[in-house]
Amino acid sequence: MKKTLIVLLIGFVMLAAALAYGAMDLYHYMHTPILEDQSSTTRMKIEPGDHFRVIVKKLQAASLVDHPLKFEITARWKGFARNLQAGEYRISHQMTPLEVLSALNKGEVMLHRVTIPEGFNIRQVAARMAAKGLADVDAFIAAATDPELAGKLNIPADTVEGYLFPDTYAFAQTVSAEKIIRTMTGQLWQHFPEKWQDRAREMKLSVHEIITLASIIEKETGAPEERKIIASVFHNRLEKNMRLETDPTVIYGIKDFDGNLTREHLKQHNPYNTYQVRGLPPGPIANPGLASIRAALYPADTEFLFFVSRRDGTHQFSETLQEHNQAVRKYQLSPRRP
Repeated sequence: MKKTLIVLLIGFVMLAAALAYGAMDLYHYMHTPILEDQSSTTRMKIEPGDHFRVIVKKLQAASLVDHPLKFEITARWKGFARNLQAGEYRISHQMTPLEVLSALNKGEVMLHRVTIPEGFNIRQVAARMAAKGLADVDAFIAAATDPELAGKLNIPADTVEGYLFPDTYAFAQTVSAEKIIRTMTGQLWQHFPEKWQDRAREMKLSVHEIITLASIIEKETGAPEERKIIASVFHNRLEKNMRLETDPTVIYGIKDFDGNLTREHLKQHNPYNTYQVRGLPPGPIANPGLASIRAALYPADTEFLFFVSRRDGTHQFSETLQEHNQAVRKYQLSPRRP
């Protein structure tokens, strides 16, 4: 009996020692960098629906896990095993297994920076997002032209054209087209203060009309210092019920435009052909930046009704048709100087 107790005691002590050693070894494993002598990083992607052991195999293949069993015990002990989020990650070899699990649990995914310039239209934004691997072109255009989504975003139109704020963004690769659009339109509203809404009402224009006008100013402006003058021309023409006669609106209304604007295009009747219809087109033709929106709201005080390109990025402005025709002959019809 006594010998039995001694054997049991020894066994208990050995078990306790083994457990203590195992716990210490696991603690050391959890808090030891994967490769202490390397400062490199590895990119890996977790797909939606990946099972925990599939994720572990991916980590092994990327040399981020060298003891799968210890890694799994750590994950299950800390409650991470069922809560690893899909996405693209950049993991440093100097991270510990616990830090890796924490990053996957929190969804600390890689963010891809993308810059959308002023004046891009929906299709150009879609192409830029696709080039960065952030969205499928067709899926983005479908979302951007969904009247239901536009309504949810407080946009009084069937598309979000004009409301995708030009800026630099950072998105995860798993981001949806709708999330991108919500983020970009949200940025516009953040930059559109209440005093600008009051100013639009004062001008007897809706915010949608201001954004539409700003998009035309954006596409017509080559030299930034001319924005407010160009805005004044359009405001003056609108006040006199003159057609705006601006090429960018015509181009926007041409399906599959090939870059060559012809006289026949100017004769076509569609809502965006401002050579044929009076007033503003039904909606924006691009996504304007703040400077163009500000110009639409606060144009220069001029009597100009016309402008023509000087072929150097600037324009010649005129008050009368006679002056304008002289400018056209000088800058457009005369041979270009070398």
